Amino acid sequence: MTSKRCFVLLLLITGLLFFVALGNHQLQGSTEPRVGGIAMEMYLHRDWVTPRLNGEPFLEKPPLSLWLASAAMAVFGPGTWAVRLASALAGLFSVLLLFATLRRLGRPVALAMTAALMLATTASFWGNVRQVGEDSLLSLGVSLALLGFHLASRQRSAASALMFVAGIAIATLSKGVLGLALPGVVIFAWLLAEAVRDQRLVVGRWLWPAGLTLVGLVPLLVWLALLYQQAGAPALTDVLWANSVGRFSGSFTEAGHFEPFHYYLAKLPEAFLPWNLLVYLGLWHFRTQWRAQPHVMFFSLWLLAQFALLTVASSKRMVYLMSLAPAAAVIGAEYASVLLSRLQAWRAAVPWRGVASGVMALMVLAYLGVAVWVIPQADRGESFLPLTERIRALQAEGHTVALATPSERLAGAAVFYSRSLLPALPTEGAVVRFLAEQPGNVAVMERQDEPAGGLVVMEKVVVGARVYYFLRGA
Repeated sequence: MTSKRCFVLLLLITGLLFFVALGNHQLQGSTEPRVGGIAMEMYLHRDWVTPRLNGEPFLEKPPLSLWLASAAMAVFGPGTWAVRLASALAGLFSVLLLFATLRRLGRPVALAMTAALMLATTASFWGNVRQVGEDSLLSLGVSLALLGFHLASRQRSAASALMFVAGIAIATLSKGVLGLALPGVVIFAWLLAEAVRDQRLVVGRWLWPAGLTLVGLVPLLVWLALLYQQAGAPALTDVLWANSVGRFSGSFTEAGHFEPFHYYLAKLPEAFLPWNLLVYLGLWHFRTQWRAQPHVMFFSLWLLAQFALLTVASSKRMVYLMSLAPAAAVIGAEYASVLLSRLQAWRAAVPWRGVASGVMALMVLAYLGVAVWVIPQADRGESFLPLTERIRALQAEGHTVALATPSERLAGAAVFYSRSLLPALPTEGAVVRFLAEQPGNVAVMERQDEPAGGLVVMEKVVVGARVYYFLRGA
């Protein structure tokens, strides 16, 4: 099959994997309600500079994913499909980009197709691509920057330079300093390995990516300048220091997700399922072939350098490994090609490539089944929709509803589904005073035990393991 036909087939398969049933379930988990609520607030109030959660500035990340989600809601209408669209598109572009780059590197069509499909069917990558958030965009930005750099290291061109600059811009506008560190640590490792291999330091090889990086940082710097004009220096401190350096070092204790040094090592058995065994065996198999196969060296360094960086960081989550998935897919595909050649030599009569294609087809069908039938089942216990529908019903009856010390997920879900801002009450004392002001006032409070102290429970709604009480004054 020609490269062009494979590209079209890959586009079709990946489109099915990432877009089928994308909007058939409600916002789930902790990240989707929070980010969905922030995007909805940006969509409603058209404040493109300062992201806000229920009226309060929320400056954990730069706003690229929020801009795109708000734009999608403006075009397609507010809903779960629209707010997930940017993430799914970023995943699609990442898969197609990997295929196209491997072909430009001279890798066979079948191998490039295998690597791209392995990326699309890596469980963690597939799941995160179909969720609201910035991690899919971060992965796309990192892939653009590193693949552009690798192409330029072989033969510099305007196209590879543009890929690199666009990648830095997307990665940093998605995740701030981390979007610069993830490609940066790989480029540093590659240039250092080249210097050791060649036993000489070529300054020009270090200067050109540094110069292009400065160009790629321009969009982030423009947003930071606008943020400074609107919110002042404390806002810049939140974005660049507390939520970047503080999360990495562990000094920003409110950020959470702090895990021990060995966290990712313990997670290796599930990091790149179902292809993780191929990835790890491939890393070991190709360890002595870096000089003969520079592209294998590059993707191995991509995997190892980013893993080392994330391991050193104090804040750890499995989703942070998403940017390693393209490199893992290439290593896995290269080793799968070696295995197929060995199997063909062992039993030439067996159509091993047909068997491998059948396994991949079953994998795609399994993912589609999960998307259509399994994921929506979580709505039965995890959806915030019954809670927010009750809030809207009370508002329609003339009640003023407020949120008592709301968590980020509750505040985000309330904004997303009610499409309005609800007053937030910071303390239980504020709750008592609010309920006493007007007989029709209602507060929604999250807690495990039933509230007392003169608060009357109207009803309770359970969302997953969390219990929410609708309260009125005595």
